[in-house]
Amino acid sequence: MKLQPARSIAGKLRLPGDKSISHRVALIAALAEVSSEISNFSTAADCASTLSCLRELGISIEQNQDKVVFAGGEELSTPRRPLDCGNSGSTLRMLAGVLAGHDLTAELIGDASLSSRPMRRIIEPLEMMGAKIESNDGKAPLIVHGSSRLNPITYKLPVASAQVKSAILFAGLNATGRTTVIETSPTRDHTERLFNGFDVPVTTNLDHSVTLWAQGRFVGGAMTVPGDVSSAAYFVAAAMLLPGSQLTIEGVGLNPTRAAFLSVLTSWGADISTVDVQTERNEPYGTINVRGGASGTAKDRTLSGSMIPSLIDELPLLAVVGSQIEGGIQIRDAAELRHKESDRLATTAANLRAMGAEVEEFEDGLAVSGPTQLHGALIDSHGDHRIAMAFSVAAMIAAGETEIAGAECVAVSFPEFFTLLESVAQR
Repeated sequence: MKLQPARSIAGKLRLPGDKSISHRVALIAALAEVSSEISNFSTAADCASTLSCLRELGISIEQNQDKVVFAGGEELSTPRRPLDCGNSGSTLRMLAGVLAGHDLTAELIGDASLSSRPMRRIIEPLEMMGAKIESNDGKAPLIVHGSSRLNPITYKLPVASAQVKSAILFAGLNATGRTTVIETSPTRDHTERLFNGFDVPVTTNLDHSVTLWAQGRFVGGAMTVPGDVSSAAYFVAAAMLLPGSQLTIEGVGLNPTRAAFLSVLTSWGADISTVDVQTERNEPYGTINVRGGASGTAKDRTLSGSMIPSLIDELPLLAVVGSQIEGGIQIRDAAELRHKESDRLATTAANLRAMGAEVEEFEDGLAVSGPTQLHGALIDSHGDHRIAMAFSVAAMIAAGETEIAGAECVAVSFPEFFTLLESVAQR
C-alpha cells in the first residue's frame, strides 16, 4: 500500500464492531440457552475464525453481513477436523477455556505466527482445573481433552492477560464451585461485563480479582456491538497530529479498560471529547470528537507499570505520536509486545528509524525522541496489522510517499481500514 501525506483529517465515521467484544459475545451466544442476534459483529478475519471454529463444534450460526444469529440451546460436539484459529490468539486461548469445560477432545491450530506464541499461560490453569492439554512445547497446536466437571481454582496471573483471565472464566462455567482470577494489573474487562450482561454473575473485587461464583448458563438475546475503539485510535491520532482536522467517530466503544489512550493523548495536548455516552450489555459506547493540533507539552511522557495492559494494542501507535511531541516519550514494562503477531518493540523501532526518528530500544520498551519531521519510507509490517496501521498514521504526517509492505495483514482486525482512512484524509 502506497500512502501520501494528508493536509488534515476531516469527516464523520462509524466503525465495524469491536473485535474483542465480538469474540466474547460469539462464545457466549454459542453457549446460551436461547437464540441471540448480534448486530455490527466485527468484520475482522480473527472474528471469522471464532465463528468458523464454533460451526465446526456443531453450533448453528447464520450470518448476513455484520448480523450474526445463533440458534441457542445447543451443546458442543466433537469436531471432525482441527479447529483453525488462523492468526487469532483470542480465538485459541478463550476457546481452549470453553473446550476445557466440555466432555470432548478437540485440536486447536493456527498460522505460523499464532503457532509461535506462548500458550503455557493457559495450559497451566486449565490443567489445574482438570482438563488435559497436549501442546508443541507450550505452543500451538493444542489438543484439549475437556471435562464437564472441572475443579474451581483461585489463580494469580503471572502475566497480565485478558485472554488468559477469560479462558479461566469460561472454563469456570463448568467448575463445581467458586472460580477466582487474581490480576497483578487490571486488564480489559469485556468478559466480566458480558457475563453479567447475559445473566451469569461475575464480581470484580477491590484487589483486582474477578470471581465467578458458581456454574451457570447464559441467557441469549440481542446485542449491537459498539465500534472498535482500538480501530478508532488510528483515526484519532491522525486527526490530533494534523492541524485543522475535525473528526467525529460515532457509536464507538468507550470501555475504560480499552479507551485509556484517549486520556494519554489528551494529556499530550490533544483536543478530544466524548459525548452521547450510553451502555449496551454493560458496555459503554458513544461519540468521539477530535480537533487537530496538539497544544502544550505533557509533564510526564512515560508509559509504564499498571498503564501498560490498558494501552497494549495502542503502544506502537503511541510511539509514532511520541515522535511528534516535544521531548519525545518513553515506554517501559512492555516486554509482552515481543510476543505479539510480531516483536512489536523491534518492528516499531526499526520502522521509526526508517522514517528518520531517533529511537532507543530496551528489553521492555522504547525511548522515542521528538519532535521529528518524519519522511516517507518503505515500512515492513512483518505481517502485523497493528504495525501496518500505526505506520499508516505516520505516513499521513510524513514528507513524501510511504509504502507499507504486507499491508494486506490489516484484514486480520480491520479490513476497511485503508478505505476509511482515505475517506477522511484531506489533501
